[in-house]
Amino acid sequence: MENLAQTKVGKIVANNYRTSTVLTAHGIDFCCKGGITLEEACQNKGVAVDDIISQLEDTFKTADELAFEDLKPTELIHRIVTVHHKYVEATIPALQAYMEKLCTVHGERHPELYKIRDLFTGAAEALTAHMKKEELVLFPYIEAMEEAKTNDFELSKPHFGDIENPIRMMEDEHSTEGERFEEIARLSDNYTCPPDGCQTYWVAYALLREFEDDLHKHIHLENNILFPKARKLYASFDF
Repeated sequence: MENLAQTKVGKIVANNYRTSTVLTAHGIDFCCKGGITLEEACQNKGVAVDDIISQLEDTFKTADELAFEDLKPTELIHRIVTVHHKYVEATIPALQAYMEKLCTVHGERHPELYKIRDLFTGAAEALTAHMKKEELVLFPYIEAMEEAKTNDFELSKPHFGDIENPIRMMEDEHSTEGERFEEIARLSDNYTCPPDGCQTYWVAYALLREFEDDLHKHIHLENNILFPKARKLYASFDF
């Protein structure tokens, strides 16, 4: 990839998902903040861009088995819904139960748990509503666009006016959740179980970390791959 320093971090990961491990190791957000260049991201984190580029170039030596950039919009939607949406739906109840238990048992000694619990509850509610909007409004229209283009038939203009309207709403909500989990990570000392933490404490923090990691991948697939494809597809219709 030419001129990596001036390439947007979201695009770098879209071209080869293995690069996500390099960026994540240095705290560089490739999903919610994937619209800035690698150089700017490195400046923000105080790391040398040349060092990051060297590490990224090592990842390019191995082909990316997860070539999401090559998938059609409908294929991306299927993966997002069946992998990431299902994961969120399945994991929320367990994490809520763990956080309630931790607050009851450890809250007095670790008051940050109450804030973490409240932040996660807010995320759970927002993500549940967010995913439904995608599944009932935005995703069906993207699928309809692909079908219309494939079978060469006319498509009505969406009831939401323009594809930018729901996409921008989804991107804004992604940013909100990204910021919410940054705060959860800060409060939990990057999901570090304290010395007096029990097994549930350790499991809850490990699951919270996994939840955030999955959310990053989830948002990346939408912000950096699906939504650009949807915008391009929408622009090809003469409404």
